[in-house]
Amino acid sequence: MASTLAFEDYSMYSNLSEDQLLQLAIERSLDEVNQMDAPLPQVPHERPPTRQVNQPIRQPQTARYRRAPAANPNFHNPPGHGAAHYTQNEITETMTMLLRLKEAIFEAIRVGDAARVKALALTPGTNLMLPNKPGWLAIHQAAWFGHHTCLRALISVQHGMVNKRTDHGETALHIAVNRENLDCTIILLQNGADPDSTNYDKETPLYKACERSNTALVAMLLDYGAEVNFHCIQGWTALQEAVVRNNVEICEMLLKAGAKINATNVYGIAPLFTAAQTGSIDALRLLFQHGADINTQAADGNTALMEAVKNCHEVAVELLLSQDADANITGRHGLLPLHIAAQNGNEIIVSMLIPKTNKARVRRCGISPLHMAAERNRYDVLEMLLNAGFDPNAVLSEERSSLYEDRRRTSLYFSVANLNLDAVQLLLSHGSATNLDTLPPLMVASRQGTIKMVTLLLEHGADGNVSVPNLRTSFPPLLMFAARDLPLLKLLLDHGLNAESCFNCPLGTSPTPHSAASQRTRRQRWRYTRAQDSTQFFSFCEMVSSPTVSRWVGPIVDLLLDYVGHVTLCSSLLEHLDSYSDWSRIKEKAGDHHSTKVCYVCNRLKRAMGA
Repeated sequence: MASTLAFEDYSMYSNLSEDQLLQLAIERSLDEVNQMDAPLPQVPHERPPTRQVNQPIRQPQTARYRRAPAANPNFHNPPGHGAAHYTQNEITETMTMLLRLKEAIFEAIRVGDAARVKALALTPGTNLMLPNKPGWLAIHQAAWFGHHTCLRALISVQHGMVNKRTDHGETALHIAVNRENLDCTIILLQNGADPDSTNYDKETPLYKACERSNTALVAMLLDYGAEVNFHCIQGWTALQEAVVRNNVEICEMLLKAGAKINATNVYGIAPLFTAAQTGSIDALRLLFQHGADINTQAADGNTALMEAVKNCHEVAVELLLSQDADANITGRHGLLPLHIAAQNGNEIIVSMLIPKTNKARVRRCGISPLHMAAERNRYDVLEMLLNAGFDPNAVLSEERSSLYEDRRRTSLYFSVANLNLDAVQLLLSHGSATNLDTLPPLMVASRQGTIKMVTLLLEHGADGNVSVPNLRTSFPPLLMFAARDLPLLKLLLDHGLNAESCFNCPLGTSPTPHSAASQRTRRQRWRYTRAQDSTQFFSFCEMVSSPTVSRWVGPIVDLLLDYVGHVTLCSSLLEHLDSYSDWSRIKEKAGDHHSTKVCYVCNRLKRAMGA
């Protein structure tokens, strides 16, 4: 005799937990065994009461299970009935029997034995609503393995399980579609499976069929009335999934079924945008034919053209431009498609975008494609842009320049910082100015110690004596980066570096105190005065007093003296030269070091110190 529970409508038990269903099945099985085998109970010394005419007939014990019991915390031990009146051995044996039946039916489904599946489904005690793993029922097992005969047998026994979900919210139809099991899909649809059911990601079977790019499944689901404009949890539609796979046939089917061509996901991305982003050329052409908005913008302001450029889809860029896509729309970061192409170094795309890009629009962006090409060392793109007439002296806007710690502004600076000698030469040959940056490119090249680049910059008019804001020195600040590199220092001196200013020391030539403490006090007084007075200058002798430079003082002064006439060495420099015996001859090059000549800031210093 088949279990009553197996034939009852599943919907009556949909509010029960797995443990409650297991308990119900155990009690059902034990009740059925008792009814068939156990003798009727006898009450000692009493006759069974006779039924009165108007007394209702008492229903058999199993009748109470004809209705689905309401879920409650006392379900396992309802008052006056339940597993409590069965022995532990009976319950254990019944549970073991049920588990074996469950395992047997899942194994039969796995091997595709439809006859055994049906026989087990009709066996007393079999409960098709008991899962083999979380939320996974026999009908899901059959859909997964694609055994349509097993699926048909299960449905014939328990039709109410057709739309039962797994723990991921998937119905058997979801599983059959995802596994591309056509026979199982048609059986489920014929037996009332909901084509618009959604899993926990809000994906419908139609969405999964488009994701699998299976035309037959899509056609089958559409024939059964599947809704085409459902949005998944990320807002994607079935059409966008078909576009990603570049499946024109499915796209046409969906559009004929009413798919919205400009529907967007949560990021504001429409199907046309998706086609450009993925380089789906056939789908892109189809969307054009159906009137898709070619200049659609995502939530971040990017257009389909910009996405095609970003992903280097050359054919897609060409197709979009041929359909009059606007190349002068900026994205969230204020960049045009040409900026992105220059950054990527794609010469073909750059050549297509140059004639479509408005130079005035580029200037309003506050950044030139030349900056992007120079920053990424895209030499060929840099040359194309310069030949197309883009301004080599375009500077970054204050907002964009402030993003860099060194406040760089020009394309030349980017190329110098990248040690790209070829790019520097190219920019200089097209008229790049060498003095437009806050920190001169010559100073950057000197700090890097690149003789060739320094030479190139000097030959194109770079000024070695240029001052730097917020760096007040009594000598050319370039010396701070070139002092320890004597060949570089000589090159700069040959091109006009002012060596004489190095000997204009605020400390003057007054005698140096004999004690070390007095010397330190004197220097500290001078540094304190300079710190209090923003007009005071950082002196050369103070710079060479740094521990990293002091051991080079002799050779540096020796070289500088070759480019000046008669100068007076300050007491600090004399002290340095006296610290090493081989440097004594250097003092003779400067003339009479006991001269009372004082530099132009010495008197002001004395007045400030009260001397």
